[in-house]
Amino acid sequence: MGTNQPVNMMGGFDSGRTPHDAGGPTLIPVPSLLRSLLSDHLDPGYAAAANSKEQRARPAEWTWQVLAAVVVTTVFALAWAQAQSTAPRVRESQQVLAGSVRSAEATTEELTGRRTRLAAEVNTQRRSLLEGDAAGRQLLDDLDRANAAASSTPVIGPGMAITVTDPGNAPDLTDASKGRVEGSRQVILDRDLQLAVNSLWASGAESISVGGVRVGPNVTIRQAGASILVDNQPITGPYVILAVGPPHAMQDAFAQSKGLQRLRLLETSYDVGVTVAAGDGLTLPAGSIRDINFAKQIGPN
Repeated sequence: MGTNQPVNMMGGFDSGRTPHDAGGPTLIPVPSLLRSLLSDHLDPGYAAAANSKEQRARPAEWTWQVLAAVVVTTVFALAWAQAQSTAPRVRESQQVLAGSVRSAEATTEELTGRRTRLAAEVNTQRRSLLEGDAAGRQLLDDLDRANAAASSTPVIGPGMAITVTDPGNAPDLTDASKGRVEGSRQVILDRDLQLAVNSLWASGAESISVGGVRVGPNVTIRQAGASILVDNQPITGPYVILAVGPPHAMQDAFAQSKGLQRLRLLETSYDVGVTVAAGDGLTLPAGSIRDINFAKQIGPN
């Protein structure tokens, strides 16, 4: 009983079973190597090497960041200096272009006035030569009807005046198909004026102008960004549509038309201003004349 019994060894380690606690649970200690493999995922040598590498990389990283900041600052400084040096030349170019545009506009207005005066002289001479006999007067009547159909002569007479005004503050009606500018307060579009003009033709109008531009054959009303073009000429609100024709009959028919219904809907929904009134002595300018290269008759004479 007094002699020590040999210790049971397991792989060189004490199994935990002794004569004093032979009936107790057997405790198997975990070897230190296995414990280190389970708890230490990185060899101490590798960890030391990684720490040393990180400490060496920090100064290099700060150096590259400082160099990048210096390069960016230099680029912005050079760009600012170049912009400052080229600004006078840009302003000079803008002034030259603006002067050229004003000169071209003045030349165009002068040529337009000259053409109008010459056309009036030709018309006077033609009438003086053709009014002398019945055949000449018949020819003049045919020419007058053709000119009226082509909208090539000014017109003065009774009719209707429709004024359409965009609201001062309206919801944004962004139309992707028209390339509308976001935040624009424009509500009236080209399709609204087109429908109003077509309704006036159907109501008995003989001559129509939109924004001071005569509407005739080959004249279009279309959208260009936030602008409306009539015969490729930009017009601004309020949009005034003048229609010469029998005022009462035309006004009664237009009151039931889709064009006015559309304008009234815009008036109710978006606070668009719509004014319809009969007028006497409405003046419509002559329309632009285009050369006809070919034509084809459609239907009977």
